[in-house]
Amino acid sequence: MKYVIIHGDGMADWPCEELGGKTPLEAARKPNMDLLATRGTLGMVATIPKGMPSGSDVGTMTMLGYDPARFHTGRAPIEAASQGIEMAPDDIIFRMNLVSVGPGDGGPRTMNDFTSGHISSEEAAQIVGDINRELGGGPIEFYNGVSYRHLMVWHKGVGHTNLTPPHDITGKAVDTHLPKGEGADMLRDLMTRAADILANHPVNKARRAAGKPEATSIWFWGQGTRPAVPTLKERFGVEGSVISAVDLVNGLGRLAGLKLIKVPGATGFLDTDYAAKGRYGLASLNDRDFLLLHIEAPDEAGHMGRADLKTEAIERIDELIIGPMLEGLAQMDDFGILLMPDHATPSKLKTHSPEPVPFALLTSTEYRAAKADARRYTEAEGSKTKISFERGHELIGALFDHARKSASN
Repeated sequence: MKYVIIHGDGMADWPCEELGGKTPLEAARKPNMDLLATRGTLGMVATIPKGMPSGSDVGTMTMLGYDPARFHTGRAPIEAASQGIEMAPDDIIFRMNLVSVGPGDGGPRTMNDFTSGHISSEEAAQIVGDINRELGGGPIEFYNGVSYRHLMVWHKGVGHTNLTPPHDITGKAVDTHLPKGEGADMLRDLMTRAADILANHPVNKARRAAGKPEATSIWFWGQGTRPAVPTLKERFGVEGSVISAVDLVNGLGRLAGLKLIKVPGATGFLDTDYAAKGRYGLASLNDRDFLLLHIEAPDEAGHMGRADLKTEAIERIDELIIGPMLEGLAQMDDFGILLMPDHATPSKLKTHSPEPVPFALLTSTEYRAAKADARRYTEAEGSKTKISFERGHELIGALFDHARKSASN
């Protein structure tokens, strides 16, 4: 039996004026997603428990069957797990973005770009290396990540500081969102000193000459301590793999006991190699029985406020990943496949929102059986079915149970 979760990050959306009042899922041509909805189970799932932040850390933890209210300790520790960073129980790990902050039309300093123009990993490595040489040591260590996403570890640090995710304040004044509360003085001091290093950094000089956004500041958020979760093998008796270009998802996969598979051309952005992800995903199922395949592109398009690009990303996922995946699975053992996002990323909002999102669950038996009543994989169609998982972390159990029962009938 093979089990696959297709994780379309941030695919869910609100009706968009530029799409004629449709959501990207409604506007996209996606016959394979619609086939899952037509022949399988279509419904809605609450991935973000009430009172918790609507981020991929919470949503993906839910997707993998862990109740965030019980297991979530912060976003950064999950990413640290992906990098294999050793974490002591009293270490506080922070997510550290390289961001572009600048004057806003004669007004206060503004978060112009929380990705520094999607700075390359090679450029970022030079910057983070220099920051660590200048500011690291003692209780503070900086760790290089991917593109704009990095980490800072504060050994025996303070973790109750009030921090704001930078993608929540794109185009907004930053000074009112600087660290507050316990530990804020240390973090603000590091941000100030890092800005001095970045002001004349060779990477920024080159980006300035090329007309690209500069990394003018570091931004801390998503802090927490080392989490402790049972593996999927311990809980469900399966061994699996994870494919993602994002440290956060890889970190959750590693905590869940999944094998991390690196795919050439996987960027975590709109230019990712969708087809390669699908090929590597299918190949992984020759050795293991479970796969979490994550695609970041729809979420990035939502943060950009580009419903058109999100629609395009959804269509590529459908054509280059889900279509070939279904064809490949049909040649294998019995299977169950679950399609869902971790949260909504409304293009109008440019950040995440906590409402339930649509899911489609299809087994091999259902795939081979024709079904007359066509449905589409959309937010509205999912709501119409009245099938709902209020405790979203229980949906993965339904994937295993439904697929096994279907195969035995």
